[in-house]
Amino acid sequence: MSDLSRPVGPKIIAVANQKGGVGKTTTTINLAAALVENAKRVLVVDLDPQGNASTGLGIELEDREFTTYELLLEDIDLKEVVQETEIANLLIVPATVDLSSADMELISNEKRSFLLHDALRQTQMDEFEFDYILIDCPPSLNLLTVNAMIAAHSVLVPLQSEFFALEGLSQLMLTIREVRQAGNKDLRIEGVVLTMYDSRNNLSQQVEQDARSNLGDLVYKTVIPRNVRVSEAPSFAMPVLNYDSQSKGARAYRSLAKELINNNSN
Repeated sequence: MSDLSRPVGPKIIAVANQKGGVGKTTTTINLAAALVENAKRVLVVDLDPQGNASTGLGIELEDREFTTYELLLEDIDLKEVVQETEIANLLIVPATVDLSSADMELISNEKRSFLLHDALRQTQMDEFEFDYILIDCPPSLNLLTVNAMIAAHSVLVPLQSEFFALEGLSQLMLTIREVRQAGNKDLRIEGVVLTMYDSRNNLSQQVEQDARSNLGDLVYKTVIPRNVRVSEAPSFAMPVLNYDSQSKGARAYRSLAKELINNNSN
């Protein structure tokens, strides 16, 4: 059971954007790895039925006996679902396609929007001593994403540097506003990070200009470049920081992690 009288635990960040292909999972994995490099202990919660964060951190399908499905819908011991990865101090609650049916099963549960909130605030969570929990949300504004936002302190939004990027953002902001009214009044936007950025491309520069003029300080100074090493790393089941530590992508995620840590220490 959750104990709301406990002292504040880890900082919980939902990484969300209802558009697919914006670098959401890539950002979750690599930001987690970069936080670990900064002496933080991190849990990734894979809330996407595609399970790409699990694959990208080297968790084979046959090793995902207990997953976020059980975390949400069954009274399971946290030590059964939290798994270690190849990277010390980076742990994961993996996902499988089973999670795709969770949306339907959640509808009949009267606490349907608060299940992840309660699961991540069990007293047993203290034993893991996490500094951050990053939730990799599905690419849709469904009940799983609402669970993530109710559970989180803040939302980090990866924004692809492409045409119409800001249009999709307005729907996400509306959902965040609704979640504030429905059960998490303190939910805030952690920041917007521009991904797949190509400095030689006029469109990327225009999207950045529009984002900064519309969203101001919400947009991170760090931008994540379009980088072949970032794209290759998941096929080797590792973050780009481990795959090619000195690549532009790895350096960018290190910069993003430092910016996030600094923002949270102010």
